[in-house]
Amino acid sequence: MRKRYGESEVVAGVDLQLRSGECFGLLGPNGAGKTTTLRLCLGLTAPDAGSIRLIGIDVIADPRQARARVGVVPQMDNLDPDFTVEENLVVYGRYFGLADREIRARIPELLEFAGLATRAQARINTLSGGMKRRLTLARALVNDPDLIFLDEPTTGLDPQARHLIWGRLKQLVADGKTLFLTTHFMDEAERLCDRLSVLDHGRIVASGAPRALIAQHIEPQVVEVYGDGVAAWAERHGRSLAERCEHSGETVFCYTHDAAPLVAHLEPRHDLRYLHRHANLEDVFMKLTGRELRD
Repeated sequence: MRKRYGESEVVAGVDLQLRSGECFGLLGPNGAGKTTTLRLCLGLTAPDAGSIRLIGIDVIADPRQARARVGVVPQMDNLDPDFTVEENLVVYGRYFGLADREIRARIPELLEFAGLATRAQARINTLSGGMKRRLTLARALVNDPDLIFLDEPTTGLDPQARHLIWGRLKQLVADGKTLFLTTHFMDEAERLCDRLSVLDHGRIVASGAPRALIAQHIEPQVVEVYGDGVAAWAERHGRSLAERCEHSGETVFCYTHDAAPLVAHLEPRHDLRYLHRHANLEDVFMKLTGRELRD
């Protein structure tokens, strides 16, 4: 897929293929082209080049039919505040041509899935942020889709609500649904995704299973060092004690296969603090896309 706006090619030859019954993640910093990629996949934006098929249906030729078998959880909740929880589901189901009787037959199951079985008649403005997010997820399932797009589904939620959403998403995959997830939470991607791709400047820069990407791109041990004088310490000692160091803000990230000598060096020091951990997906993301702030 390719898409250009003026002089900027925001999607520059992206190839994606999802496997049935998996959770696939698309990661990337702000401005990487994720939103445009999603709009292309859903037939909401026309590509300049390339072909797109959703569940075997040509999105460019027949976008409405393709979307009929797809669910979408947008980045921002767009529930109708004038309707109750139940009415939001009914009205949304009508967009797919479903009869009210068919929709209402599905509502108890959807509300149970979302943990909102007792809130069917509640107004949207009485729901918490987590409840609204779960309702938006339930609404995306009203047409029993085969494929569900989730655009940063847990942004703004507290840890309890995030874990609840994660459990619901795992249940969907266990039930045979296919998920296409975008997120800025690397722990979320590492926990949920079977495979993922990292997008930067409109191009795929890496693809694979989370643990495979970590093993491929990052040394297995990470020691984060912070405190007054950490930059001078890194210049004098860090690079001799670790295979690779990156300085970001007040922290020096030291990457190594054997952290024991580095930890032994840091343990008696009182001017520096440290955190020793295993490498994770965030380390991969930072290495591939950089640590600079994106707008």
